[in-house]
Amino acid sequence: MSSGILSYTSSLRQYVWQYGLREHPALKELRTETEKLPSSMMQICPEQGALMGNLIRLIAAKKTIEVGTYTGYSAMAVALALPDDGEVVACDVSEEWTSVAKKAWEKAGIANKIDLQLAPASNTLDALLAEGKEGSFDFAFIDADKTNYQIYYELCLKLIRQGGVIVIDNVLWGGAVTDSNRNDADTEAIRELNQFIATDKRVSISMIPVGDGLTVAVKN
Repeated sequence: MSSGILSYTSSLRQYVWQYGLREHPALKELRTETEKLPSSMMQICPEQGALMGNLIRLIAAKKTIEVGTYTGYSAMAVALALPDDGEVVACDVSEEWTSVAKKAWEKAGIANKIDLQLAPASNTLDALLAEGKEGSFDFAFIDADKTNYQIYYELCLKLIRQGGVIVIDNVLWGGAVTDSNRNDADTEAIRELNQFIATDKRVSISMIPVGDGLTVAVKN
């Protein structure tokens, strides 16, 4: 029996990276390039990418959604796990960051699987619903502006099929969710979503303390 949660030290993380996952060379190259950017803390960690790739394989996903693409690591992790006819609808508003992503996707040979939509994510998701695509997606990853997390969650829940999976990043928000002195809009939005999903009978959930916290929600 475990005596508690491990302290995730730098040496332990390196151990996990060495023995606990197989980071594709293209992912490693993109991660290394992104780490040079001032905004690099927005990039997911390899552990998260590996977990999402295995979720894709586990549910035999073909059609996926990503809300928040940044420099493209998470979209690449998903696309590499998808079959040849798989698709990622990637939603972002930054041409600057996604220009890095597009180059990396092309180099990795998976650009054909990724449909990048440069527009507010809620507009893109609403458009998919208007096109009659409710219940037609297998997987969604949400990692964008926190104050709109609830909106993205509801739209993605409509778009994925029964048995489909939604993964939500930053649900622990650097520990701020338990800090009573943190009442900024982003922290409050994450707390509210966590509390909402905890009692949402439409999904079965598991909150995992990997990276900045992931909630895995399976549509019932």
